Amino acid sequence: MSSRSNVTSRKSRRVATRGSSRSRKLVLCIRNDGYEVSLEPRKIYEVLPDLEAAKHKQLRVIDESGEDYLYPAAHFARVALPSRVREALLG
Repeated sequence: MSSRSNVTSRKSRRVATRGSSRSRKLVLCIRNDGYEVSLEPRKIYEVLPDLEAAKHKQLRVIDESGEDYLYPAAHFARVALPSRVREALLG
């Protein structure tokens, strides 16, 4: 299995879609089998909205490369963080 989805990145659109830190979603990587180069277990990642990906049980995640790619949703758990921590992570 490749280290990333074969779907192209939306980096150019990512900057335009970033909203307030409250509207942005964060997930915790709980496993990285098949994606060892791109994902670190126990690390928090930002998720971009992608309804088509969700239909296929995938998340569009900004990974270690700084690009966004599709990964299996089962590799992540949603996290709720205090606003101060969210601000620090999302800038």
